[in-house]
Amino acid sequence: MNLNIVLFEPEIPQNTGNIARTCVLTNSKLHLIKPLGFSLDEKHLKRAGLDYWQYLDMEIHESYEAFREKYKEGNFYFSTTKGKKFYTEVKFEEGDFVIFGKESAGLPDYIRNSNLDNLIRVPMLQTSTRSLNLSNTVAILAYEALRQMEFPNMK
Repeated sequence: MNLNIVLFEPEIPQNTGNIARTCVLTNSKLHLIKPLGFSLDEKHLKRAGLDYWQYLDMEIHESYEAFREKYKEGNFYFSTTKGKKFYTEVKFEEGDFVIFGKESAGLPDYIRNSNLDNLIRVPMLQTSTRSLNLSNTVAILAYEALRQMEFPNMK
């Protein structure tokens, strides 16, 4: 497994389906932290993930606290528009955890405030719009991490 992609309370099934597909094709594990804004049986989720679901390594966590209780060790990076560091300033390693917030609100203050040194962001123009689509942001960060690792076991 190359990376751990963690979605904190994802809300849009199509985004999660697209991210699941990215995880399969990059040998990354997908972690979903409840509550989810959709059912895992939703047709939009299944359609976005196509026929990749059978190959997905996925784990569902009842809460952020349960996730962190299970995964205490390792490098944890938090993608947020409020991060001071660009994602390119991080030296990613195999097995790292990259955590992404929910589409409508990002990561809550209590998570950001307890991980200030590991907040990272994708640079964007400062406009009245909020941010990139979640599935696009996941792909950008995942492929930068994999590039740094020289695309392990990828052709």
